Amino acid sequence: MGLFTYTLAGGGFILIGAWESLISSSIETQEKKTTKTNSSSSSSSITLFAVSLLSFFFILNSIVSLIDAFNSQDQTGLVLQLEVIAIASLFFLYSVLGLMTHFTNSILLPSSILNLLCLFAFVEEFLLFYLQRKDPSGIENRYFDLALVPIGVCVFSTILELKTPKSRFLRLGRGIGLISQGTWLVQMGFSFYSNAMANGCSLHEKSRGNYTIKCKGHPDYHRGRAIATLQFNCHLAFLVALIVGVYSIVYKRLAFVVIAHGIGRLERKCNNWIANLNLLWILMMTMKMGLKKRGMLQQTRGLL
Repeated sequence: MGLFTYTLAGGGFILIGAWESLISSSIETQEKKTTKTNSSSSSSSITLFAVSLLSFFFILNSIVSLIDAFNSQDQTGLVLQLEVIAIASLFFLYSVLGLMTHFTNSILLPSSILNLLCLFAFVEEFLLFYLQRKDPSGIENRYFDLALVPIGVCVFSTILELKTPKSRFLRLGRGIGLISQGTWLVQMGFSFYSNAMANGCSLHEKSRGNYTIKCKGHPDYHRGRAIATLQFNCHLAFLVALIVGVYSIVYKRLAFVVIAHGIGRLERKCNNWIANLNLLWILMMTMKMGLKKRGMLQQTRGLL
Protein backbone atom coordinates (compact mmCIF):
# COMPACT_ATOMS: atom_id res chain seq x y z
CA MET A 1 0.00 0.00 0.00
CA GLY A 2 2.86 2.38 0.78
CA LEU A 3 4.50 1.83 -2.60
CA PHE A 4 1.21 2.42 -4.43
CA THR A 5 0.58 5.63 -2.47
CA TYR A 6 4.04 7.04 -3.14
CA THR A 7 3.89 6.07 -6.82
CA LEU A 8 0.46 7.60 -7.34
CA ALA A 9 1.43 10.81 -5.54
CA GLY A 10 4.71 11.04 -7.43
CA GLY A 11 2.97 10.45 -10.75
CA GLY A 12 0.55 13.27 -9.99
CA PHE A 13 3.41 15.66 -9.24
CA ILE A 14 5.20 14.62 -12.44
CA LEU A 15 2.12 15.20 -14.62
CA ILE A 16 1.38 18.60 -13.09
CA GLY A 17 5.00 19.69 -13.37
CA ALA A 18 5.27 18.47 -16.96
CA TRP A 19 2.12 20.36 -17.94
CA GLU A 20 3.38 23.54 -16.26
CA SER A 21 6.73 23.21 -18.04
CA LEU A 22 5.07 22.72 -21.43
CA ILE A 23 2.80 25.72 -20.90
CA SER A 24 5.76 27.86 -19.89
CA SER A 25 7.47 27.08 -23.21
CA SER A 26 4.58 28.54 -25.17
CA ILE A 27 5.47 31.76 -26.97
CA GLU A 28 2.01 32.55 -28.22
CA THR A 29 0.72 36.08 -28.15
CA GLN A 30 -0.54 37.40 -24.85
CA GLU A 31 -4.20 37.18 -24.05
CA LYS A 32 -6.40 40.23 -24.11
CA LYS A 33 -6.18 42.18 -20.90
CA THR A 34 -9.57 41.86 -19.31
CA THR A 35 -10.61 42.27 -15.73
CA LYS A 36 -11.15 38.56 -15.26
CA THR A 37 -7.80 37.66 -16.81
CA ASN A 38 -5.93 40.10 -14.60
CA SER A 39 -7.60 38.74 -11.49
CA SER A 40 -7.09 35.07 -12.27
CA SER A 41 -4.19 32.92 -11.28
CA SER A 42 -1.28 32.32 -13.62
CA SER A 43 -1.99 28.58 -13.43
CA SER A 44 -4.16 27.04 -16.11
CA SER A 45 -7.52 25.43 -15.42
CA ILE A 46 -6.07 21.98 -16.19
CA THR A 47 -3.34 22.50 -13.61
CA LEU A 48 -5.82 23.69 -11.00
CA PHE A 49 -8.10 20.71 -11.63
CA ALA A 50 -5.16 18.29 -11.33
CA VAL A 51 -4.01 19.97 -8.11
CA SER A 52 -7.50 19.67 -6.66
CA LEU A 53 -7.63 15.93 -7.45
CA LEU A 54 -4.15 15.28 -6.08
CA SER A 55 -4.73 17.25 -2.88
CA PHE A 56 -8.07 15.51 -2.36
CA PHE A 57 -6.27 12.17 -2.72
CA PHE A 58 -3.76 13.28 -0.07
CA ILE A 59 -6.58 14.25 2.28
CA LEU A 60 -8.32 10.88 1.88
CA ASN A 61 -5.05 8.99 2.31
CA SER A 62 -4.20 10.99 5.45
CA ILE A 63 -7.65 10.31 6.91
CA VAL A 64 -7.10 6.58 6.43
CA SER A 65 -3.65 6.86 8.04
CA LEU A 66 -5.15 8.97 10.83
CA ILE A 67 -7.67 6.25 11.64
CA ASP A 68 -4.91 3.63 11.60
CA ALA A 69 -2.74 5.75 13.92
CA PHE A 70 -5.68 6.20 16.27
CA ASN A 71 -6.30 2.45 16.38
CA SER A 72 -2.57 1.81 16.94
CA GLN A 73 -2.46 4.52 19.66
CA ASP A 74 0.35 6.25 17.79
CA GLN A 75 0.38 9.90 18.92
CA THR A 76 3.20 10.86 16.56
CA GLY A 77 1.32 9.38 13.62
CA LEU A 78 -1.78 11.37 14.55
CA VAL A 79 0.09 14.67 14.63
CA LEU A 80 1.94 13.88 11.41
CA GLN A 81 -1.25 13.12 9.47
CA LEU A 82 -2.92 16.27 10.78
CA GLU A 83 -0.01 18.26 9.34
CA VAL A 84 -0.38 16.51 5.99
CA ILE A 85 -4.12 17.24 5.97
CA ALA A 86 -3.44 20.92 6.67
CA ILE A 87 -0.98 21.17 3.76
CA ALA A 88 -3.27 19.29 1.37
CA SER A 89 -6.18 21.51 2.43
CA LEU A 90 -4.21 24.63 1.51
CA PHE A 91 -3.46 23.24 -1.95
CA PHE A 92 -7.09 22.16 -2.32
CA LEU A 93 -8.32 25.64 -1.33
CA TYR A 94 -5.87 27.21 -3.79
CA SER A 95 -7.10 25.03 -6.65
CA VAL A 96 -10.80 25.46 -5.87
CA LEU A 97 -10.55 29.24 -5.61
CA GLY A 98 -8.53 29.31 -8.82
CA LEU A 99 -11.14 27.22 -10.66
CA MET A 100 -13.94 29.45 -9.37
CA THR A 101 -12.01 32.49 -10.55
CA HIS A 102 -11.48 30.93 -13.97
CA PHE A 103 -15.02 29.72 -14.66
CA THR A 104 -17.36 31.89 -12.58
CA ASN A 105 -17.82 35.55 -11.86
CA SER A 106 -18.83 34.99 -8.23
CA ILE A 107 -15.23 35.20 -6.98
CA LEU A 108 -12.59 37.36 -8.62
CA LEU A 109 -9.34 37.08 -6.73
CA PRO A 110 -6.11 38.70 -7.92
CA SER A 111 -3.34 36.33 -8.94
CA SER A 112 -1.17 37.60 -6.08
CA ILE A 113 -3.65 36.30 -3.49
CA LEU A 114 -3.79 32.85 -5.07
CA ASN A 115 -0.02 32.71 -5.48
CA LEU A 116 0.39 33.74 -1.84
CA LEU A 117 -1.89 30.88 -0.80
CA CYS A 118 0.18 28.49 -2.94
CA LEU A 119 3.34 29.89 -1.33
CA PHE A 120 2.00 29.19 2.18
CA ALA A 121 1.30 25.59 1.15
CA PHE A 122 4.81 25.10 -0.24
CA VAL A 123 6.41 26.67 2.84
CA GLU A 124 4.39 24.42 5.12
CA GLU A 125 5.42 21.40 3.05
CA PHE A 126 9.05 22.51 3.34
CA LEU A 127 8.75 22.78 7.12
CA LEU A 128 7.08 19.36 7.30
CA PHE A 129 10.06 17.63 5.68
CA TYR A 130 12.61 19.85 7.43
CA LEU A 131 11.28 19.27 10.96
CA GLN A 132 10.27 15.62 10.52
CA ARG A 133 12.70 13.75 12.76
CA LYS A 134 10.77 10.86 14.24
CA ASP A 135 13.96 8.80 14.47
CA PRO A 136 17.17 10.91 14.35
CA SER A 137 19.21 7.96 13.03
CA GLY A 138 16.69 6.75 10.44
CA ILE A 139 17.72 6.54 6.80
CA GLU A 140 14.44 8.15 5.76
CA ASN A 141 15.70 11.47 7.17
CA ARG A 142 18.28 11.62 4.38
CA TYR A 143 15.54 11.20 1.78
CA PHE A 144 13.47 13.92 3.49
CA ASP A 145 16.46 16.29 3.52
CA LEU A 146 17.06 15.75 -0.20
CA ALA A 147 13.34 16.38 -0.89
CA LEU A 148 13.86 19.92 0.44
CA VAL A 149 15.76 20.82 -2.74
CA PRO A 150 12.83 20.59 -5.23
CA ILE A 151 10.43 21.99 -2.63
CA GLY A 152 12.79 24.93 -2.14
CA VAL A 153 12.81 25.50 -5.91
CA CYS A 154 9.00 25.68 -5.86
CA VAL A 155 9.05 28.09 -2.91
CA PHE A 156 11.65 30.35 -4.55
CA SER A 157 9.82 30.36 -7.91
CA THR A 158 6.48 31.16 -6.25
CA ILE A 159 8.02 34.03 -4.26
CA LEU A 160 9.43 35.59 -7.42
CA GLU A 161 6.14 34.96 -9.22
CA LEU A 162 4.40 37.27 -6.76
CA LYS A 163 6.35 40.14 -8.31
CA THR A 164 6.29 38.98 -11.94
CA PRO A 165 3.24 36.71 -12.39
CA LYS A 166 3.57 36.62 -16.21
CA SER A 167 7.13 35.27 -16.24
CA ARG A 168 7.48 32.04 -18.24
CA PHE A 169 10.79 31.12 -16.66
CA LEU A 170 9.46 31.17 -13.10
CA ARG A 171 6.62 28.92 -14.18
CA LEU A 172 9.15 26.62 -15.82
CA GLY A 173 11.20 26.56 -12.61
CA ARG A 174 8.18 25.58 -10.55
CA GLY A 175 7.28 22.92 -13.11
CA ILE A 176 10.78 21.44 -12.90
CA GLY A 177 10.55 21.52 -9.10
CA LEU A 178 7.25 19.63 -9.20
CA ILE A 179 8.66 17.03 -11.59
CA SER A 180 11.67 16.56 -9.31
CA GLN A 181 9.36 16.15 -6.30
CA GLY A 182 7.36 13.54 -8.18
CA THR A 183 10.35 11.47 -9.27
CA TRP A 184 11.81 11.63 -5.78
CA LEU A 185 8.53 10.50 -4.22
CA VAL A 186 8.49 7.51 -6.56
CA GLN A 187 12.10 6.78 -5.60
CA MET A 188 11.22 7.02 -1.90
CA GLY A 189 8.39 4.56 -2.40
CA PHE A 190 10.67 2.00 -4.04
CA SER A 191 13.47 2.62 -1.52
CA PHE A 192 11.15 2.19 1.48
CA TYR A 193 8.71 -0.52 0.37
CA SER A 194 10.59 -2.73 -2.10
CA ASN A 195 13.78 -4.69 -2.55
CA ALA A 196 15.54 -1.48 -3.65
CA MET A 197 16.25 -0.73 0.01
CA ALA A 198 19.92 -0.71 1.03
CA ASN A 199 21.31 -4.02 2.25
CA GLY A 200 21.28 -4.42 6.02
CA CYS A 201 18.35 -1.99 6.47
CA SER A 202 14.67 -2.70 7.10
CA LEU A 203 11.41 -0.79 7.46
CA HIS A 204 9.74 -0.50 10.88
CA GLU A 205 6.17 0.83 10.99
CA LYS A 206 4.35 2.02 14.10
CA SER A 207 1.30 2.92 12.04
CA ARG A 208 0.43 3.43 8.39
CA GLY A 209 2.01 6.88 8.15
CA ASN A 210 4.64 6.64 10.89
CA TYR A 211 7.67 4.57 9.95
CA THR A 212 11.45 4.52 10.18
CA ILE A 213 14.26 2.66 8.43
CA LYS A 214 16.79 1.07 10.74
CA CYS A 215 20.06 -0.59 9.82
CA LYS A 216 22.20 -3.18 11.59
CA GLY A 217 25.33 -1.10 12.15
CA HIS A 218 27.07 2.19 11.39
CA PRO A 219 28.53 0.97 8.05
CA ASP A 220 25.01 0.11 6.90
CA TYR A 221 23.73 3.54 7.95
CA HIS A 222 26.54 5.28 6.06
CA ARG A 223 25.97 3.12 2.99
CA GLY A 224 22.22 3.80 3.07
CA ARG A 225 22.74 7.57 3.25
CA ALA A 226 25.35 7.43 0.48
CA ILE A 227 22.98 5.45 -1.73
CA ALA A 228 20.24 8.04 -1.14
CA THR A 229 22.60 10.86 -2.18
CA LEU A 230 23.71 8.94 -5.26
CA GLN A 231 20.10 8.26 -6.24
CA PHE A 232 19.22 11.94 -5.90
CA ASN A 233 22.20 12.98 -8.05
CA CYS A 234 21.10 10.51 -10.71
CA HIS A 235 17.59 11.92 -10.57
CA LEU A 236 18.88 15.47 -11.03
CA ALA A 237 21.14 14.50 -13.94
CA PHE A 238 18.35 12.60 -15.70
CA LEU A 239 15.86 15.42 -15.06
CA VAL A 240 18.19 18.11 -16.41
CA ALA A 241 18.90 16.09 -19.57
CA LEU A 242 15.20 15.34 -20.07
CA ILE A 243 14.02 18.91 -19.50
CA VAL A 244 16.68 20.43 -21.75
CA GLY A 245 15.94 17.95 -24.55
CA VAL A 246 12.16 18.24 -24.40
CA TYR A 247 12.21 22.01 -23.93
CA SER A 248 14.53 22.52 -26.91
CA ILE A 249 12.33 20.35 -29.15
CA VAL A 250 9.11 22.07 -28.06
CA TYR A 251 10.66 25.52 -28.32
CA LYS A 252 11.99 24.76 -31.82
CA ARG A 253 8.58 23.54 -32.97
CA LEU A 254 6.80 26.54 -31.49
CA ALA A 255 9.37 28.86 -33.05
CA PHE A 256 8.81 27.13 -36.43
CA VAL A 257 5.05 27.56 -36.05
CA VAL A 258 5.47 31.23 -35.19
CA ILE A 259 7.87 31.77 -38.12
CA ALA A 260 5.50 29.95 -40.47
CA HIS A 261 2.61 32.00 -39.12
CA GLY A 262 4.63 35.16 -39.62
CA ILE A 263 5.55 34.13 -43.17
CA GLY A 264 1.90 33.41 -43.90
CA ARG A 265 0.89 36.83 -42.61
CA LEU A 266 3.67 38.43 -44.66
CA GLU A 267 2.54 36.52 -47.75
CA ARG A 268 -1.03 37.68 -47.26
CA LYS A 269 0.15 41.26 -46.86
CA CYS A 270 2.26 40.96 -50.02
CA ASN A 271 -0.74 39.60 -51.90
CA ASN A 272 -2.82 42.52 -50.66
CA TRP A 273 -0.11 44.93 -51.71
CA ILE A 274 0.11 43.31 -55.16
CA ALA A 275 -3.66 43.46 -55.52
CA ASN A 276 -3.67 47.11 -54.52
CA LEU A 277 -0.84 47.84 -56.94
CA ASN A 278 -2.73 46.09 -59.73
CA LEU A 279 -5.83 48.05 -58.90
CA LEU A 280 -3.82 51.24 -58.83
CA TRP A 281 -2.19 50.35 -62.16
CA ILE A 282 -5.59 49.66 -63.73
CA LEU A 283 -6.89 52.94 -62.36
CA MET A 284 -3.86 54.82 -63.69
CA MET A 285 -4.21 53.16 -67.11
CA THR A 286 -7.91 54.02 -67.17
CA MET A 287 -7.14 57.62 -66.29
CA LYS A 288 -4.39 57.68 -68.91
CA MET A 289 -6.72 56.32 -71.57
CA GLY A 290 -9.35 58.82 -70.53
CA LEU A 291 -6.87 61.65 -70.79
CA LYS A 292 -5.69 60.34 -74.15
CA LYS A 293 -9.25 60.21 -75.49
CA ARG A 294 -9.86 63.69 -74.15
CA GLY A 295 -6.75 64.93 -75.93
CA MET A 296 -7.84 63.29 -79.17
CA LEU A 297 -11.28 64.90 -78.92
CA GLN A 298 -9.73 68.30 -78.33
CA GLN A 299 -7.39 67.74 -81.31
CA THR A 300 -10.37 66.76 -83.51
CA ARG A 301 -12.30 69.84 -82.47
CA GLY A 302 -9.27 71.96 -83.35
CA LEU A 303 -9.14 70.53 -86.83
CA LEU A 304 -12.81 71.21 -87.34
